[in-house]
Amino acid sequence: MFKILLVCSLAALVAANANVEVKELVNEVNPDGFVSRLALDNGVAASSTGDVHGNIDGVFEWVSPEGVHVRVAYKADENGYQPQSDLLPTPPPIPEAIVRAIAWIQANPSKN
Repeated sequence: MFKILLVCSLAALVAANANVEVKELVNEVNPDGFVSRLALDNGVAASSTGDVHGNIDGVFEWVSPEGVHVRVAYKADENGYQPQSDLLPTPPPIPEAIVRAIAWIQANPSKN
């Protein structure tokens, strides 16, 4: 299912950029997994590999309208979709009072 979604997404990306030349397009499905790569001449690129267990590693990148190079690497496996990028939002730091409270709770577990 994910392979079909990936190929459709890549095809939609190419269609949305009708004036863009495809530099590389690879879609290989093998008995032990798959390899997919797309590179366009405008800097858009995507690649992924998958195995027979449904594990997928990939990366996609483009240049934003503001000129920022965006790159997202991801892994999809039994732990779900795990993207990594410097541009993804991150949670704020845990306040020191909460850190101390958690440490106290761990050091003094309930007797129940």
